[in-house]
Amino acid sequence: MNDKLLTTGIIGTIIAALCCFTPILVWFFSAIGLSSAIFYLDFLLLPLLGFFIILTGYALWRRKTAR
Repeated sequence: MNDKLLTTGIIGTIIAALCCFTPILVWFFSAIGLSSAIFYLDFLLLPLLGFFIILTGYALWRRKTAR
């Protein structure tokens, strides 16, 4: 369970960070014609990044206390 939680946290953090700090989603949304939704990305991605960082920290804490 802990390894699955840690893996989910790390992968989610990497994906959210890539989408926050690089224009990958902006390019993608523009290419498929959804450029009007770009305004809302910051409201979604920054809390999502925070959630995955907290999830990763929680999984690491559980891993440390389980041993």
